[in-house]
Amino acid sequence: MENTRKILDELANLYPSAQPALQFKSQYELLVAVILSAQCTDERVNKVTAVLFEKYNTPEKMLTLTQEELEKYIFSCGFYHNKAAHILSASRDIVEKFGGEVPPTLEQLKTLAGVGRKTANVVYAVGFGGDAIAVDTHVFRVSNRLGIAEGKTPDKVEDALCAVIPKELWSKAHHYLIYHGRQVCHSQKPDCVNCTLKAYCKFYSSHV
Repeated sequence: MENTRKILDELANLYPSAQPALQFKSQYELLVAVILSAQCTDERVNKVTAVLFEKYNTPEKMLTLTQEELEKYIFSCGFYHNKAAHILSASRDIVEKFGGEVPPTLEQLKTLAGVGRKTANVVYAVGFGGDAIAVDTHVFRVSNRLGIAEGKTPDKVEDALCAVIPKELWSKAHHYLIYHGRQVCHSQKPDCVNCTLKAYCKFYSSHV
């Protein structure tokens, strides 16, 4: 717990302006962008949604597209078959079950067809200001390497992070860990030499 506090303090110093990289103007646009971001860069998603949201920025408008038509817009994001299906399924649920508005609670978000735990957490935290930690590849990797939350699945890491990080810091910690994963703790070649967290890092201590 002591190391976790020191790590969070240092991450806050390193990334004081950490914020979502996805561009959106509504909770619905955020939801679609997060679905598209799976195994895709935020930069690529932003380029795709800049075009897509010009005409299809509400669930009602999105549902005027066939899956094949939507796939043409999002092709470059990868896994476009599944992503298109998820976007349309979630849009249909939003219209039919929630009057066209993205539901504001974590429990309701998780009921949307095509919306998984990570997506629901991001939309809840970023779109509605809720307390949640979404575990993407960066959060998963950095948490395990630092040793603050070890687990073999994203769900296990999320549970472990929530257990050691104060609830009011969950959303911020999510962005801190993403930034650190992108800028320092890279997947293939982590920059351990220049990492200011190496004194607390389990990965570093086992490799020196």
